[in-house]
Amino acid sequence: MSEDIKTFTISIYTENNIGLLNRISAIFQRRHINIESLTTSQSEIDGVNRFVIVVNMTETNAIKIVKQIEKQVETIRAYYHTDEETIFTESCMFKIKSELLFDEPQIQNIIKESDSNIVTVNKQFFVLEKSGRRHEIESLRRDLNVFGIMQFVRSGRIAVTKDEMKITEMLSAFNNQ
Repeated sequence: MSEDIKTFTISIYTENNIGLLNRISAIFQRRHINIESLTTSQSEIDGVNRFVIVVNMTETNAIKIVKQIEKQVETIRAYYHTDEETIFTESCMFKIKSELLFDEPQIQNIIKESDSNIVTVNKQFFVLEKSGRRHEIESLRRDLNVFGIMQFVRSGRIAVTKDEMKITEMLSAFNNQ
């Protein structure tokens, strides 16, 4: 019986050391697992960083990868969660010619309907920002593609768990060492 491939969010709490990203990505590469999204940031504890990695794989592989990641010296703790266990979002920005904002009334409707925000406007272009689920961002991108997008960028996933995690206490203890 084969396991289903699911989307997992892997959270890794680490020290901030050079080369760690390469070693973590190599763990996925050796298993031929593509990283769909990767975000790094400061965690809730000073001096501790958090990686949020989105991958599609079986739960068996998720368990194995988390164990391998935790073997890295700089890794404090790693977890995996399904989409149902997390609250997550992504952000994106679109750069579009300013003339379209004034000449194409449909663009204004798209902006309103998508709950996106205009960040800046000048004579040459305007920048639109949208936060939400990946399918919402992709839908907006398809709608705007018709008019021409000068530039597009999307962030990786950011996520928190729905259930309480005791990581803060553990990280505080780590920080006090």
